[in-house]
Amino acid sequence: MKLKKKIKVAIDSPAAAGAGTQAKLISRHYNLYYLDTGKIYRLIGYLKIKKPKEFSYSLVKKFIKKIKIKDLNNKKLLSDSIGIEASIIAKDKKIRKIVHNFQIKCAYKPPKKYNGSCLDGRDITYKIVPNANFKFFINANIKTRAMRRFKELKSYKKKITFLEVLNSIKKRDKSDYNRKISPLKKTKDSILINTTNLSKRACFLKIKKIMDKKIQKI
Repeated sequence: MKLKKKIKVAIDSPAAAGAGTQAKLISRHYNLYYLDTGKIYRLIGYLKIKKPKEFSYSLVKKFIKKIKIKDLNNKKLLSDSIGIEASIIAKDKKIRKIVHNFQIKCAYKPPKKYNGSCLDGRDITYKIVPNANFKFFINANIKTRAMRRFKELKSYKKKITFLEVLNSIKKRDKSDYNRKISPLKKTKDSILINTTNLSKRACFLKIKKIMDKKIQKI
């Protein structure tokens, strides 16, 4: 699909609400450059766990410059320990500034072969791409989100209980919504998409309908 003008899509959501899945579907359909911004913090968290003594701001700067999209698809990044580490790292002002610069570059200067960009995370709609053409806040009730993450982890042969995942999601929500720096929040101009009772396809078609209507006017 070729669009008349480049577009920017910004998506915010709490953990395991389905935002990543929808962002990928949107990006594939409209040929957008996709970036899962939360995975960047998980990747830095993984770096800190692997190299605790060498970990520093200068190391993070060098690391960010070498990041490739395929690095963000590492299944090891889905572990709860890395998720918690990522949540802690995300509160660090200096690290956020380094990551934000990388995210902004991806959003505003995607490779030329794409029709634009699609980023999902926690502060995308108001911090990274405040002038996005489309803003969505994707959510679902906490038990649904915990069950999705539980099934995902089990598919990777992870030994974990549903209760452990539920508690981890609750802890992550508390951290994301209450942190002082770039907290998770729904902006007034973001469209709420509740995925609790929607299949992946039904959710995508709902978003597509919204986007197609506006794309005609861009």
